[in-house]
Amino acid sequence: QVHLVESGGASVQPGGSLRLSCAASGSIFSINVMGWYRQAPGKERELVASIANSGNRNFADSVKGRFTISRDDAKKTVYLQMNSLKPEDTAVYYCNIWDLETGNEYWGQGTQVTVSS
Repeated sequence: QVHLVESGGASVQPGGSLRLSCAASGSIFSINVMGWYRQAPGKERELVASIANSGNRNFADSVKGRFTISRDDAKKTVYLQMNSLKPEDTAVYYCNIWDLETGNEYWGQGTQVTVSS
């Protein structure tokens, strides 16, 4: 059983920064994609950023140049560094791991990010 625990969500002012972390427990095969999604009230969940075990990264256009994603496979942890935050970044952020060997997909419980003055 794989369990994901996110941390780092908070309330910040526009222009501020936050770092989200997501630690996985349980057995995950090495070929996988780790990512962050977000869901704002009344909107669908959307991909924010992802990083494959190969190091390939993918970002939503709305966060390019402001957010970075990294992973530490030894710790089974993925990070999302968010800079120059905007009010439209306000959402619940979810961690996701897609195990490419089994096809299984895992989700965290979500962490709230609020950007407001």
